[in-house]
Amino acid sequence: MPQGSGSGKKVLKIAGSVLGAVALVYGLAVAGIYTAMCQPPETFGAIMSKVPGFAMMILPFRPLWMSARSGHLLVGDAAPDFSLPKLDGSGSVQLSSELKDHPVLLIFGSYT
Repeated sequence: MPQGSGSGKKVLKIAGSVLGAVALVYGLAVAGIYTAMCQPPETFGAIMSKVPGFAMMILPFRPLWMSARSGHLLVGDAAPDFSLPKLDGSGSVQLSSELKDHPVLLIFGSYT
């Protein structure tokens, strides 16, 4: 039996255990971030304010975000009905009632 083969196996066993632990922690972190992304914006923001910045460099943030927020609509599907308050506070506007009168263009974006 070659000298030192027992210590080599020990090192490989330790390395395998460490690699397995790192993979487990990474998987749990990805699952945690994905779960947070599926929450309402206020909850997601509160959770993300506690996540260290370096986590965004090692976690697949963009693919997780695109999956968590993709929804179930496909191109050509009708928009789900919703209602929003008017800017002047005089009531609300409902999409279905607006569609009865004229076409509606929905624009989503950030103006900050």
